[in-house]
Amino acid sequence: MAVPKKKTSKSKRDKRRATWRHKAVVEAQKALSLGKSILSGRSTFVYPSPEEEEAEE
Repeated sequence: MAVPKKKTSKSKRDKRRATWRHKAVVEAQKALSLGKSILSGRSTFVYPSPEEEEAEE
């Protein structure tokens, strides 16, 4: 038979949500940084353009 679970405290809930939101902020910063790097032309990795991909096929 099902038994009700104990109520989660507000502090635990808020801590989980803060962690989740912080992860989203970090990923957004990484994406923005990557975009800026590509647009500036100073990227340190090879980013294939659509023309190069078509030439390989």
